[in-house]
Amino acid sequence: MTLNTSRRGFLTSAAATTAVLMIGATADGVLAAGASADAMLTPFVKIDSSGKVIAIVKHFEMGQGPTTGLTTIIAEEIGVTMDQIGYEFAPSDPTRYNNLYFGPFQGTGGSTAMANSWQQYRTAGAAARAMLITAAAANWGIDPADLDITDGRITGAGHDAPLADFVAAAAALPVPETPALRDPTDWKIIGNPATRRLDSPAKVNGQARFAMDVHLPDQMVVMIKRTPKRGGLATGFDDSAAQEVKGYIMARTLPTQHGVAIYAENTWAAIQAREALEVHWDMTAAETRSSQQIRDEILTALNAEPSYNVNKADRAAVKAAVDSADRVVEKTFYFPLLAHAPMEPLNCTIEQTANGDIVLHDGAQMPTAPHMAYQEIFGLPADRIHIETMLAGGSFGRRATADADYQVEAGLAFAMTDRSRPVKLVWTREDDIRGGNYRPATGHKVRVGLSRDGRITGWDHQIAGQSIMKGTFFEQVAVHDGVDSTLVEGVTENPYNIPGQAIGLTDTEKATSVLWWRSVGHTHTAYVMETMMDLAARAANTDPVDFRLAHLADGTDDQIRQARVLKLAAEKAGWGQPPEGRTQGIAVHKSFSTFVAEVVEISGTAEDGIVIEKVTAAVDCGVAINPDVIKAQIEGGIGYGIGHAMRDQITLVDGQVEQSNFPDYEPLRISDIKKIETHIVPSPLAPTGIGEPGTPPSAPALANAIAALPQSDDLVAELPMAEAGISFA
Repeated sequence: MTLNTSRRGFLTSAAATTAVLMIGATADGVLAAGASADAMLTPFVKIDSSGKVIAIVKHFEMGQGPTTGLTTIIAEEIGVTMDQIGYEFAPSDPTRYNNLYFGPFQGTGGSTAMANSWQQYRTAGAAARAMLITAAAANWGIDPADLDITDGRITGAGHDAPLADFVAAAAALPVPETPALRDPTDWKIIGNPATRRLDSPAKVNGQARFAMDVHLPDQMVVMIKRTPKRGGLATGFDDSAAQEVKGYIMARTLPTQHGVAIYAENTWAAIQAREALEVHWDMTAAETRSSQQIRDEILTALNAEPSYNVNKADRAAVKAAVDSADRVVEKTFYFPLLAHAPMEPLNCTIEQTANGDIVLHDGAQMPTAPHMAYQEIFGLPADRIHIETMLAGGSFGRRATADADYQVEAGLAFAMTDRSRPVKLVWTREDDIRGGNYRPATGHKVRVGLSRDGRITGWDHQIAGQSIMKGTFFEQVAVHDGVDSTLVEGVTENPYNIPGQAIGLTDTEKATSVLWWRSVGHTHTAYVMETMMDLAARAANTDPVDFRLAHLADGTDDQIRQARVLKLAAEKAGWGQPPEGRTQGIAVHKSFSTFVAEVVEISGTAEDGIVIEKVTAAVDCGVAINPDVIKAQIEGGIGYGIGHAMRDQITLVDGQVEQSNFPDYEPLRISDIKKIETHIVPSPLAPTGIGEPGTPPSAPALANAIAALPQSDDLVAELPMAEAGISFA
């Protein structure tokens, strides 16, 4: 699909939108549209003259479902059906649309969309309902308490009218600060399994607008020829061969010297010209290590004294407790670099309006980052930078970089032109997989001591890896006493009662740019914690579920919730009684304040091929706003976690990435898992994360199932599993 938008047409549309958004934006929060037939009743609710309610969605949509979740909350509180509500992405404006967990920053990530927006959007919907009812009551001369809104109609006390009749009057009223929220017993849409995603029809019929679909008149396509090794710098180029490519326009070295921008009339010409372009590189400071060296450095760090005593434990006492235990279980783990590899490679389009404003069309996961970068690149104030957020075909964290890497590339490429033509930056799949920003390589070494009766008496846990947060603007909130929390999360706040635990951390040098990857540190910490719990249970000759429950018996809220999903998953999977010829593995983990337990059931053998017959999941994520979306996210998270653990890694040879596309960085196939079954724990608690929590328990549950095979020698402690000789049918 192609989106044809003239700059004049865009300006007209943008001006109209800005007028609605800015009307009545006073210091006390009152927003009104005056005599306009359309009204912005709160920053999150707009109603047009036909009575159509529009939810202003402050979170980016990459498939995880906030466009449906946030509209569901608004629809429920106002009293309209899902057919009577639509959505628009919020403009880039962190003063009104910031992520409440990120501070003065607008962005989506960390499975925070529903969690940080729940109360905000409920209040916005309830405020809109109160304003509409107040306007109707005044018109009819009755008590507002006698009225309600149902299916988009204001009814009560013998009156009945569509809410559209009172939009203009409601817009003139002040926004109530503490409107009455609907009682959960009255909910009709929230928690309803029949509620379906709003964006599915448009994605199926091709009407959905993804960032890749943007095609502005007279645009140029830009591709970057990047340094093949981290740290390399472009010092010049020869484009004589590129000039022979039909559609080639020009090439320019980026001011950062990180690559050369190739401009062409279309994508194919840009690809061909880039291949023909000869770039002169200065590799003096470039990375030269290979994967084996990086692995060796991390494993060496695990055997040395850690740089940071994460939980301030008496390390000598913990070591002594483990050494003197009746039984000791010990294992060293290694996790390789991993790419995000979303279905839609990175891209964005930038243009300049007639008055000199800059407009970015992008699947913008964190719009504040490029917004700030463009202020510097173009020397413009914030109100002259505009970001039109589009749908994105996946991300898993890749579209959210602290340095706004690809948006900055586009901005610099555009700034080097006369700005008369829009510029569309396109990455190929090979660019995306070789382009850095990977899940960090990480290692763990764990020694667990067990008493005679099978209880944990000591847990010595060393971690070494590459910090994501250090050197970014998130360092001030994510790094404490030198410890990057994303390297140790999932260990430090684990609900298990583990006496005598010491956690050490050592930072190792980055070989590439590293970035958060779906579930961030939990991708490796859950694997270690849950496989070690299984190993300890077997050493204690105790059922793995019973062993876990014994260490969740103190009655804390987290332990109660973790035990609940553990027992539910075990019950629904028929734990301990798999069909003949099959084994089961279980794992449970808390991440992003959500609790997920998974049982993986397999058949076959490691040599002849393992078949994943079934995955049974139980999830407690607080109020289940959209059960259908929750199940889809758990299924996707399971597939993402298992698929990468099975066979994926990014490897380096002399500092250069070997993998390039799906043939050598193979995503999960739908045939890899026969069946996934998800069970949602009913909860009155506020919603928590769901986009990522399905991923952490999936790989350790599979590993535990493989370790339970009769012919299995040991647990797979170095990923991917294929490198350990595990094959999959």
